[in-house]
Amino acid sequence: MLRKFKIAIDGTEYLVEMEEIGGVPQPAAAPAPQAAAPVQTAPAAAPKEEAPQATAATTPASADAMTAPMPGTILKILVNVGDEVKENQPVMILEAMKMENEVVAPKAGTVTGIHVTQGQMVNPGEALITIG
Repeated sequence: MLRKFKIAIDGTEYLVEMEEIGGVPQPAAAPAPQAAAPVQTAPAAAPKEEAPQATAATTPASADAMTAPMPGTILKILVNVGDEVKENQPVMILEAMKMENEVVAPKAGTVTGIHVTQGQMVNPGEALITIG
């Protein structure tokens, strides 16, 4: 379902049509690209700035690092580098949607790297911890 919004940027008003996520995809109407063109110029700079930050945050982690299952904030880190962990042992607490979720070790082993800090916001797929 398409919904219409009026957006003001620097005093100029734009009429934008957006499709709800989960709705049935509909072909874009001819006016939609015209309305979207001025709006795309401002956000285009933001992803370019954010992309290097996201890459830098995940670069130190190896390919076998455990990743965040959902977006949230790291409340507590329960292990240190060098600690022995068992499979399904809680290694950190992730707050998501006002709920505290335990992030557990996927396998037994030794913690070889922690790629986040307490209070850090993470996104799905971002490296949290490496267990060797």
